[in-house]
Amino acid sequence: MEIRRLLDSTTGMTHLVRHQRGGDHDLDALRARVRDLEATLERRDREAARTAADLDAFKAAYRRRVGALYDQLDELEHAIAEAELGELAADLGEARPSSDPLPVRDEAARFTSDAVRKLFRDVAKAIHPDLARDDRARDHRHALMIEANRAYAQGDEAQLRRILQTWERSPEAVAGEDPAAARLRLLRRLAQVEERLAAHDAAFDALTRSPLWELKARVDAASASGRDLVAEMVRRLERDVMVASNRLAAMRPPGS
Repeated sequence: MEIRRLLDSTTGMTHLVRHQRGGDHDLDALRARVRDLEATLERRDREAARTAADLDAFKAAYRRRVGALYDQLDELEHAIAEAELGELAADLGEARPSSDPLPVRDEAARFTSDAVRKLFRDVAKAIHPDLARDDRARDHRHALMIEANRAYAQGDEAQLRRILQTWERSPEAVAGEDPAAARLRLLRRLAQVEERLAAHDAAFDALTRSPLWELKARVDAASASGRDLVAEMVRRLERDVMVASNRLAAMRPPGS
């Protein structure tokens, strides 16, 4: 059996449709497919959380061992630059330019337009938590209302429109308990899960191209071969800090 996407020409909504010989969708098969994909999504969510925790731990350890030395070196280099500038100003007899604050630009007051008010009413009417059929749906609607209230307070018409359009494509927006409504809810849930899985892929791809990921990969590879790459960086930075400290001390007048 093949799953393919069809674009609904009336709503612009993407559906997942399972083609079977002999005709109509089988609700049990759709439910099983939803359960399988949701289990995959839960596993990917756990993997993403574990990866994020590993990176956070590496970042904290790196910052603790290396970051403080970088900060110290930056401060020394800044002090050296200031000392050099002071010597140049003294030689030229020039005063440093004053650092007058930049004028503050007045921001025009933002007013909520009639279109935004009407759109917010449409959103609230569609997603109000009191319309939920169970606690899980109520929690979801409540979270959406928080987003909608925030967008309304900021006069963000585009965000309100995104919230409404996302809701209209969601399984929860389908009313009715007949087989056709149940089938449509399942198809929409399949589309939701596939979109989240695709988002996981995109986020992981971006993560593996980040400088932090590349640094951790280098450190892990060095560790596998018996090298402590971070310790080597610490030793180099300590030498750089010592050199900069000696240079700054030589530039300062005796007794200062």
